[in-house]
Amino acid sequence: MSEQRRAERLDQPREPRGLRLPRIDQETFGRWSEGIARGMGTANFIVYMTVVITIWFVWNTLAPANLQFDPYTFTFLTLVLSLQASYAAPLILLAQNRQADRDRVALEEDRRRATLQKADTEYLAREIAALRIAMGEVATRDFLRSELARLAEELDEAAQRRQRLERRQQERAPRGGGDPLDEPRDDLDGDFARDGRAEG
Repeated sequence: MSEQRRAERLDQPREPRGLRLPRIDQETFGRWSEGIARGMGTANFIVYMTVVITIWFVWNTLAPANLQFDPYTFTFLTLVLSLQASYAAPLILLAQNRQADRDRVALEEDRRRATLQKADTEYLAREIAALRIAMGEVATRDFLRSELARLAEELDEAAQRRQRLERRQQERAPRGGGDPLDEPRDDLDGDFARDGRAEG
């Protein structure tokens, strides 16, 4: 009675009924099937199977009748080869499925890496474009050289003008009797303009 009540409880999972099949490790079985498929796909397997079938034919044809275990029509050999084919096909398909799964994972990884590389390339392209724009606003070596050359020319011209003004001052100083303030004369203050009007 208590057993029946326990089975009717809804807060506990029901135990599975029927025949329980043994659990098989899919990974181990898959590796085993791939090994068999690789072995069957080699030239050694074909050569060995050809040698075995030839020996089977020769033995069951030329051996004495009491020693022949599979006489002509070779029914047992046909059964063995049928069993081999019936097991080989699923094992090869299983190996192909595992290889397809590996290829799919590798393809997804390649696609992910390609996406990352594309993103990195686009980022680098944007950074290079930003650097080129920034470099357009930075003074280059040729620009600095031209500006320095222009400034040097202006300084030379200013020095030459000052030398000419000093020469003029020296030439006019004895005639004017000297300046009471001893101030150097230049055309910026208008001294020469005043002297010119005074002389005129």
